[in-house]
Amino acid sequence: MIFSANLQRSTDSALQTQTNIAVDKCSMASRNENYTILVMSAAVLVMADVNKKKRRQRRWWRTNLFKKRSGTGILMDLKSQEISGQYKNFTRMTPTDFENLLQRIGAHISKQETYFRTPISAQDRLAVTLRFLATGDSYTSLQYLFRISKQSIGRVVPQVCAALIKELQGYIKLPNTPTAWKQVSKIFETRWNLPHCVGALDGKHVVLQASVKSGTEFFNYKSNFSAFRTG
Repeated sequence: MIFSANLQRSTDSALQTQTNIAVDKCSMASRNENYTILVMSAAVLVMADVNKKKRRQRRWWRTNLFKKRSGTGILMDLKSQEISGQYKNFTRMTPTDFENLLQRIGAHISKQETYFRTPISAQDRLAVTLRFLATGDSYTSLQYLFRISKQSIGRVVPQVCAALIKELQGYIKLPNTPTAWKQVSKIFETRWNLPHCVGALDGKHVVLQASVKSGTEFFNYKSNFSAFRTG
């Protein structure tokens, strides 16, 4: 009887131990599962927040500043005063050249008008791009001059430049061999007596020591002596 009782207690203890182990395993699996669900839920919430920020609706299509664009108006005003050369100074070309260029690339840079808003005209697109290329002004500065937002200018300028390259690539041919570049350098040296140069971007003042009795011949606005080279 004593042996049977001890055997029964041993059996019950073993069963209880196995039960406890099984419960612990289930609890651990449940905790791991809950942790996984928690991590995945957090990731989903983060991605949803990111996407919400990306899809954030604009508060307005255009501010009052940009509702009346002035790029075309500026060109018309300058065109009426062409006798003073202001139009050419602004766009770096004559009104005739501007219109010819506009005809060549107009179809590539024009946008279709919709019911929501009127697109930026091809003329304004070309004008703001030429002004940017001529002066290097920032998009922020140009947006007040043309009343086109800097975000729009940031899209317009690359598009117009791509159209210019596509349409005018047959008019501009750069040397593509060492011999051709040496020929350009030789021409520049013959013209300006400067060896190993292939050109000067927008002109270059070469500082020098003025010769005796040269007076103000080589004196420039920077209060030194220089020779101006371009080509």
